[in-house]
Amino acid sequence: MANSSKMSWVAAAFLLVTCWVQLASAAEPPNVNPPADLCSLLPAAVLSKALGSTYGAPKESVAPRPFANTAQGTDCSYESPHDRFLLRAYVDPSPAAAAELFARLKSFFGKGSTAVTGVGDEAYMDTSHGLHVRKGKVRFFISGAGTDKQLTDLANGIVGQL
Repeated sequence: MANSSKMSWVAAAFLLVTCWVQLASAAEPPNVNPPADLCSLLPAAVLSKALGSTYGAPKESVAPRPFANTAQGTDCSYESPHDRFLLRAYVDPSPAAAAELFARLKSFFGKGSTAVTGVGDEAYMDTSHGLHVRKGKVRFFISGAGTDKQLTDLANGIVGQL
């Protein structure tokens, strides 16, 4: 009898651990892995067509860490004869880490911002006409010439690849 009671406790513990692992993994849905080349999320041809100006291929550089012990990002700078356009993207370790950093950064850049719905998991337009977006574990910012709708359409194109 004692042996069967012990087996019941082991089975219950196993079931509890199994359920806990499944719940923990469900709490943070997996994000489709972004491409290694983050600049490929916005091809120059797509940007040119959307804004009606000819942009060259992006020049890639390292974007600074927003805070110590956070991921470096990628800056993709596009130039046309009349304008510069910037895509700055970061890939964080998890969706939760990205959400926490997005909220912290919004306290700096989001003052006076306008929420943008229908883009990623959350998004806002800052007072300098830059669009900040978070989708899963990816955060990105786009800025340059273009209307709010054009920037939103470009952001949705990027989000669609994540």
